[in-house]
Parts: sequence; structure tokens; C-alpha cells
Amino acid sequence: MPASRRSGNFPRATRLPTRRASRGCFDIANCLRPAPILSFRRSIVHHVEHTLACDRYNFDDRSAYRGTALAVRDHLVESLRDTKAHYFQQDAKRVCYLSLEFLMGRSLLNCLSNLDLQKPYKEALEEIGYKLEDMVDQEKDAALGNGGLGRLAACFLDSMATLNLPAWGYGIRYEHGMFEQRIKDGVQVEFPDTWLTHGNPWEVQRLDIQYPVTFYGSEKVIAVAYDTPIPGYDTLNTNALRLWSAMPDQDIDLAKFNEGDYQKALASRHRALEITQVLYPNDNNWAGKELRLKQQYFFVSATLQDVIKTFLDAKPGRKWDELAEKVAVQLNDTHPSIGVAELMRLLIDVHGVGWTLAWSIVTKVFAYTNHTVLPEALEKWPVSLMQSLLPRIMEIINEINRRWMNEVREVMGDNHDALSKLSILEGEGEHRMVRMANLAVVGSHKVNGVAAIHAEIVKSDVFPAFVEYYKRRGITDKFIGITNGVTPRRWMAQCNPELSALITKCLGTEKWVRDLSLLEGLKKFADDEKVLEEISEAKLANKKRLAKYVKDTLNVEVDVNTLFDVQVKRIHEYKRQLLNILQVIHRYNELKKMRPADREKVQPRTIFIGGKAAAGYFVAKRIIALAVAVGKVLNSDSDTSKYLKLVFIPNYRVGNAQIIIPANDISEHISTAGTEASGTSNMKFVMNGGIIIGTDDGANIEIKENVGEDNIFIFGAKCHEIADATRKMKQGTQWDHRLVDVFKTIRSGKFGNPVDFEPVLNSMENGNDRYLLAHDWASYLDAQAKVDKAFGDRRGWQKKCLLAVAGMGFFSTDRTIQEYADKIWKISPCLRPDPRG
Repeated sequence: MPASRRSGNFPRATRLPTRRASRGCFDIANCLRPAPILSFRRSIVHHVEHTLACDRYNFDDRSAYRGTALAVRDHLVESLRDTKAHYFQQDAKRVCYLSLEFLMGRSLLNCLSNLDLQKPYKEALEEIGYKLEDMVDQEKDAALGNGGLGRLAACFLDSMATLNLPAWGYGIRYEHGMFEQRIKDGVQVEFPDTWLTHGNPWEVQRLDIQYPVTFYGSEKVIAVAYDTPIPGYDTLNTNALRLWSAMPDQDIDLAKFNEGDYQKALASRHRALEITQVLYPNDNNWAGKELRLKQQYFFVSATLQDVIKTFLDAKPGRKWDELAEKVAVQLNDTHPSIGVAELMRLLIDVHGVGWTLAWSIVTKVFAYTNHTVLPEALEKWPVSLMQSLLPRIMEIINEINRRWMNEVREVMGDNHDALSKLSILEGEGEHRMVRMANLAVVGSHKVNGVAAIHAEIVKSDVFPAFVEYYKRRGITDKFIGITNGVTPRRWMAQCNPELSALITKCLGTEKWVRDLSLLEGLKKFADDEKVLEEISEAKLANKKRLAKYVKDTLNVEVDVNTLFDVQVKRIHEYKRQLLNILQVIHRYNELKKMRPADREKVQPRTIFIGGKAAAGYFVAKRIIALAVAVGKVLNSDSDTSKYLKLVFIPNYRVGNAQIIIPANDISEHISTAGTEASGTSNMKFVMNGGIIIGTDDGANIEIKENVGEDNIFIFGAKCHEIADATRKMKQGTQWDHRLVDVFKTIRSGKFGNPVDFEPVLNSMENGNDRYLLAHDWASYLDAQAKVDKAFGDRRGWQKKCLLAVAGMGFFSTDRTIQEYADKIWKISPCLRPDPRG
């Protein structure tokens, strides 16, 4: 490092209250005056030199990033320690949020923003010759999730901390994320997501927090805690995400090693380490199923042991019936639902609590969030697998079910159909299965859907027998709905600074970042030409940013003056990326028929599609291949590429989502009505000044209610029409000729060997169109034509975008989490006192 970068000695860590005095909280920078920038600069260089053992006069961007992250973590750790001490002192009720996924993304910018330290750290880095933007780019995404489920969990953590709720997330510290997606020879290829290659400076390994977890009745592994601080926004509080890593109980069998049998000597170590190696191992085989169940039980058992220890340590000698008054455990989908049986085991076998009291505690502690309406997504485990891997847990599940069935008979009589639907177990012999969703419902005091329509579907289609049973018992409030949201910190303030600055200027305050309902104040600017032009300028800046990203990563040029049409999400048939691709082909066919003069009248579009298909999901991977093939043809066609391009963006993740989402003009949320529980990307797109084209599904319905029907494009069958539409399609209803032409184009070889795409086409033909693409086709094209026309009206489109943003105040996770706190957890804020007194 040149002499101008020299820094000096490292000062003692500073206490970490947060935010500017103008926001009513403690101001770090003022606290550290007269030289706060010097303090931060010294802290960065100290970590580079002493923690990373690098030369302080010559270190690269990666070392600078890690030094910066460690310096910021110093603040976080101190705040976390003080926050934990306050919770402990207050003996506050605590939320434990259990999720198999936490799609956290990058942390540096998020932490600096929430701590109000972005500007001073930017200046500190510049003084030693580095740029904060380059540091952000050095960070790898913590991609410990696959999609909306994991990203929702991450947003929830942010809001829990921001609302000063005593709440911790619990999950697995996967050595590798789901996978890194690359496109090779036109198809998805999965590579290891080695996010820990250079370490994770944000986590704190807690070797003092370890718990044994037993498999096969006697084989133990050790769960070791890793804590990642989660700072709230505009608050003194910092919570944590605790992730568990698996280690062997016995590191090496020395006798076997000395005999030369090295493989067996290390066998137990390898079996332990494989548990936390990969997110979602392929479960198309028995070994994969066993590993998935191992993962779920491993993190749930460690978490509940930790919960009990914390409960007992807080107040020695307390009674067990206080547990439900001090702990709320939220199950994020069915993955952690084995916790119902595990908490029973811990209470009965380890702590000597009787069955009746233990079950009373369990059913008051747990609550369950359902995230799906697809039957195949409601987890079931073979009884034979459960008996082999977790024999005691299977015994407890059998006993829970026996007692539960006795209760059901008292209410429902010997109604075989009701007993069958309500049982935790189904099938006979080798086909006998444990229904984890049923276990979660039976063991929880609340079950919630995640959008208004989804909450109704949960009651009417997913668990109607349970609703009827509880109704007969006089319990009508067990099944509720709490609509999802997203954090406006990451998904507006951080990823879209131009739009955020405009909102702050219009509203005259930054408080909207904490109270999103204030966005409604934008409505008064709907006819303000200056503000509408600034909306367009902010959008253009974001489109240029995305265009640069696409050029740098894919070497594809895109025109920022075209309509940016975006669909990025997990690839699945029900999300209907295929419907989008088919309409792109139709649009291409129409362009090819036109004379050059007529093409000039067409609204130019650039379509962006992105998302990962599960490694074992063959049809989804073929859909990706079709998208890539279509894009290759369109983007190189000199006749039409000026008017239509399709770009498949590989390896969709939080990091590039923060570039893609702000650039959208329209976004596609086109799942078959009644299949998407909620969706959260739809919220992010609209918050960033885009318009939805979508179906009446999930949270689209509530977005429509909030932004107004004139500011969203809805098409397709409604939920109540699905059954009749499905029947008609199975009977062989004639297809729209335009869709028939698209199939002919694909089979002509225009986009490559048509044999490669037959599985995709066959998924719609001969009555197989489960997700009603052909049924909704004509309506979809009509909606797309309306989009083209509306986008051509520049002033009208600007107004739509402003009103859409103004209507999104309901969709903050701050509101969502407050509803969880009030309706389910019965928990109050526990704000850490201002250290100034």
C-alpha cells in the first residue's frame, strides 16, 4: 500500500447505538468526533494487518473488503452482546424462527445502511485508496436458500430487529449453497456454490455452544453454532441468525487409523460433515431422502436444545409451564415440523416432564406457516426411513397420532374418511408415510397462510378436514392469514438510490423507510410533470445499470429505450415461464411477417428471464434450454433484434436481483390462479416503479386492490374457474391458432433440435396442460397488447408507475411481522436503552 494509505494504531471498539440524531437515535459519527473517519480507517487497516496478516502497505480489494467487513462486525458484535444482555435481564419472551432456508444475500451494504455508517465508511475507504462499491462487489452472496421462502425469512429477520422484537433465526450453515447455475451448450449446468471459499467475515463461530444430535439410535454428531448479527434499522437493537454446522462426536477412530484402515477411521467424520454440505441434496434416491431428513432433524434438535437451555438459564428454578409464556417457535413451512416430536422427546426423555404437560407446552409453543397449495410440496417421509434414522422420534409420532385419533373420534365419530384425512400417518406396509404438514397442524396453536387468497385456499383445499374438526370443537381462529411483505431497506433504499432519493424529496422525510405507509403521500404528485419526469430519470438510470451488467457478464447489448419485461424467479411449471417464452416466439413470428415500415410501429421489448431449476427437475431444465435457444436466435436476427430480444440471466440470486428488479418496466407474475401462495418478488418489482402483468393469484390480488386496477394488467382464469377450465382442457378443447403456430415453429427446428424440446411441448399436449397455459393463452396476448399500448403513452405510464409505488405501503415486512407479533407470538418490543441514559 502506498504511503498515502498509512493509517496508524487501532482504537478501542466504540459502543454502537445507531442512526442520525435527526432520526431521534444515537449518532455514531457524532459520538466519535473529532475523528470518526480516522477511527473507521484505523479499524479497517488493523484487521487487514492483524486479523488477516496482510501487508498494510500492499493489500488487494478482497483483503480490503474483509478488513472492512470485520471492522463493521466489531460494531455489530458489541451491539448484539448488549442487546442479548438486555433481553436476558428483562426475561423477555423470545421468538425462534426456524427455517431450512435463509437467502441472506450480501451483508456489507445492508449493515452499513441499517447502522447509518455508509457515508463515513465510504470516506474512510477513499482515504486509503479504495471504493465502497468495489468492496460490495467483492462479497459473495450467502445463498443459503432457493427462492421466496429463504428470501422471506431474511426479510423477516431484518424487520424483527427493526421492530425491536427479541427474535432469532435458526437454520443450517451449509458449506455450499444450492448451486451456482451456469449455461453450458445452452443448458443449465450445476456447479458447487462455494460461498465460504474465502471465509465469512460476518459470522462468529461459537465453540462454546454445542449440542449432541443422535441418529440411528446411537450415532452422535455435534451441532456447533455460528452467529451472524442482524442489525435493525433506526434502532439500538441487534438480533442474530444462528446457523448450525455438523461436526463428528469422535473425530477419528485411532485404532482403525493405526491399522491402516484410513477410510473407516474417518467414516464417522465424513458422515457428520455431509449433513451440512449442500442445501437441498437431490432426493430422487433413498440416500438423498435420508440426508434431507437428517438435515431437518439436525438443525431442529440443536435449536430446541438451545431454546430450552436459554429458557432455563434466564431464571433458575422456573416451572415448565412457563415455557410457552417465554418462547414462541415459528415453523417456516413443513421442513422444521419434526420439531413437534423433538420437543416432546426433550421434555419427556431429557427433562422428565409428563406426557400431558409436555403436549400442552408443545401445542402452545409452536405455530406453523404454510407456504404452498401444491400437494407434492407437503412433505411426507416413509415410516421405514423414520424408524431407521430416528427410532425414538417415530415412537413419539406414533403415540401423538394414537392420542390424536382418539380425540378425533370423540368429535367426528367413526367417520373413516375424516379419520384418514386427519391422521398424521397414511398408507400401509412399506408405503406407510408420515405427513409432516398434518403433524405441524396438530402440534401448533396457529396455522397461517401468506396471502388473503392463500389463507382461504389453505382452509378450503389444503386442510378442510382440520377446519371442520376444530369448528366442531368451537375453535374458529386456528387458521388465519398474514400477507407476506419485503423489507424496504434492501429492496428500495439500498437497491434503488435514485428512486429512494426522489421519494424522500417528495415526502420531505426519510421516515418512509421505516414506515412504508407514508408512500401514500406520493399520490398528490400524480399530475406533477416534474416529479413524473424524475420517475423516468430514475428508471433510466436503473435500466442503464442492468444493461451494463448484461453487457459485462453475457456480452449482449440491450437498448435501454425498449420496454424492459422481466420474469426472474425459481423455474417451475406452475410459475409458467413457458407461457412467457411461447408469447415471445409468437411476437417474433409476427415481426418476421411484417414489412420493415410496419415494424417501426411496434413497441420494442427486451425480455429478461432468470431463475434456477432444481437439479432433478427435468422439464424445468428443458424450459431453461428453450429460453436460451430462443434468445440466441432472436438476439442475432438482424431483421428483428432492434424490436425484440430475449436474455436469460444465469445464476439469479439476491446480488443481481438488486440490479435487475429496479430496472423493470413490467414484471411477469403469471402463475396459474390458485397455485402461488403469495409471491414476494411481485412486491419488490412494484415498489421499484414497475407494473405487473399477472394472474389473480397470490399477493397479486392484494397488490391490485392497493395500487388500483388501472395500474396492473390482469389476465387468465380466476381461482373459482380453474376446475372447469381444467376439465375442458383435459377433454381436448381446441387451441388458439396462434399457439398452434408457435408449436409448429419450435418443431420446425428454428431454435435447434426439436427433440430437445419435446418434453416441454408434451407437458401441454394431449390433456396434460395441468397449469392451463393453452387456456390462458389468448387472454395473455390481449394483456400484452394492452401493455404495449399503455407504454406508448409516456405521461400515462409515468403516472401508473408513481401510483403503483404509492400503493405499496401495505407490503412491508414491518407490517407483516407486527401482525405475527400481535396475532400469533403475543410478543412486545424490547428496546435496548440508550447508553447515554
